[in-house]
Amino acid sequence: MIFYYIGEYILLLKKVFRKPEKWKIYWKEVLHEMSEVGVGSLGLIVIISTFIGAVMTMQIAFQLVSDLIPSSVIGQINRDSNILELGPTISALVLMGKVGSAISSQIGSMRVTEQIDALEIMGINAAGYLILPKVISGVIMVPALVTVAIFCALVGGLVGGALSGAVSMSDYIEGIRSGFNGFTVSVAMVKAMVFGFIITTVPAYKGFYVRGGALEVGQAGTKAVVIGCIAILVFDYIITALML
Repeated sequence: MIFYYIGEYILLLKKVFRKPEKWKIYWKEVLHEMSEVGVGSLGLIVIISTFIGAVMTMQIAFQLVSDLIPSSVIGQINRDSNILELGPTISALVLMGKVGSAISSQIGSMRVTEQIDALEIMGINAAGYLILPKVISGVIMVPALVTVAIFCALVGGLVGGALSGAVSMSDYIEGIRSGFNGFTVSVAMVKAMVFGFIITTVPAYKGFYVRGGALEVGQAGTKAVVIGCIAILVFDYIITALML
């Protein structure tokens, strides 16, 4: 049964990436979706990332109680953990809950009200018109949001560490700057792009093939978020194993 769903998902993607009828119409939709995915989620990402960075700093300081370990290590650990894991993965899981459920509900509602059928009768590639702009916006905006999340987490760690007395600002900044490996940012951006693809395509697939009424649309949204979160964690492991 799982292979049936995977095959159906792949066939949908084949329709999605078919050559568009008019790029101008798609471009307008892409800009709209970029605003919905990116700007609409910015506040939530900033708040969550800032507090995660602050809490991480205090927890790392609590565990590193040895006098032999310099305080600057706290900033270094917080930096690497946020760039490699917390920034991309936590942001993706949050966006899956917010953006993914919205995409599934939107497309699912169009399916049960026969709007998608009307588009297909008019000769329009409904899958491409409805899903492709969302995929493009997700692949572009999720890395941008992850970049903001990493920055906010580092600033949150700086402020949280200073206010709690866990680490001084100078030691924290020294830790952030020491031993930095730029490849970790590349890993984070690859994760963010893959997660952006998952966040948009999995809920779109569940919504596109929903059958029934309002109850089934809600159930499809719930399933999309659950499956999407699992897929994010699986690909997080795969990308980490391949790149690190």
